[in-house]
Amino acid sequence: MTKDKEIVEPARNASGIADAGEENLVLKSILDRSGSKPEVDALVEGPVISVEKSSVFVDLSPFGTGIIYGREFINARDIIKKISIGDIIKAKIVDTENEDGYVELSLKEAKQALTWNEAEKAIKEKTILNLEVKDANKGGLILEWQGIQGFLPASQLKAEHYPRVLDSDKDKILKELKKLVNTYIEVMIISTLPKEGKLIFSEKNNNPEEKKEILSKYSIGDELDCTVAGIVDFGIFLKLEDGLEGLVHISELDWGLVEDPRNIFKVGDKTRAKVIEIKDGKVSLSVKALKENPWKEFEGKLKKGDIIKGVVIKYNKHGALVSIKEGVAGLVHNSTFPTEAKLREKLELGKNYNFQITLFEPKDQKMTLVHLE
Repeated sequence: MTKDKEIVEPARNASGIADAGEENLVLKSILDRSGSKPEVDALVEGPVISVEKSSVFVDLSPFGTGIIYGREFINARDIIKKISIGDIIKAKIVDTENEDGYVELSLKEAKQALTWNEAEKAIKEKTILNLEVKDANKGGLILEWQGIQGFLPASQLKAEHYPRVLDSDKDKILKELKKLVNTYIEVMIISTLPKEGKLIFSEKNNNPEEKKEILSKYSIGDELDCTVAGIVDFGIFLKLEDGLEGLVHISELDWGLVEDPRNIFKVGDKTRAKVIEIKDGKVSLSVKALKENPWKEFEGKLKKGDIIKGVVIKYNKHGALVSIKEGVAGLVHNSTFPTEAKLREKLELGKNYNFQITLFEPKDQKMTLVHLE
């Protein structure tokens, strides 16, 4: 980092302070008094003061100097190519102060955050977008906006595009939908799913007053008979009535682990679901809420420190999921083993082991475990 410091130090900030070390000490004193230091994940902006082969420096007065380097530099190379000294850029904080005293920044994450904000704005303003149909499945069309993939359920297509198939044959429906691939259609964003990296579109120009009137008929807690209108990786769309669909997120499909919604449902299936949220013109539903909660069986029976037997059902980035009953699973965290590889070596999928409970909160469906040799 010495070379980078030599390059940046001559560039003075808005206060005219040239020495980076002295600058950081002064700013730390100011920030300690003001208590306004930005936190990790906050969006900040400032002028670019230096662009080097492997790093970009940004003046974040009065918070110090920001740096984009390492993996964050590589991830944002396409954006950085267009940056010049003096440009005002927005970035996301990933570390408030690294070992060299810089605020570490991410351009790519900032761009993504701003894109999601744009999507929310487009929903509120009912912005019409002319987008290309990238692909189709039996539930609808796949579109893309600002680099984010989205889904347009078949039920949200206008009459002229809706696949009219007499016998409701799914293969015939798909064949009709495929005819729209590579064509452009005008749509609106009606929902965002940032955690899934997905958008939901509609081709229908829904009248806000009309939709408000439709939604007024529904309340949280309602149990409804629905039809599966679309299936995606993150859940299923249920048709409540003409012009209105609700999403059942994959986490609300069943108490047990669901890897793929398509293993449980097919387009056209009938199912009951419970309304769990109505917000911003969107209805969220749950299928599992109408099933008996298996966690209740263990309320008052299990506690921290208890020894139990469980089967390893899945690995994820945090560790291994262990089931003690269908729908009741706890996490053995990677940190309880020397390495992630060691965890997977010791805890094989499908095998039973003894574990000790380190956290048990059945009301929140939370349990953590440690493996006992």
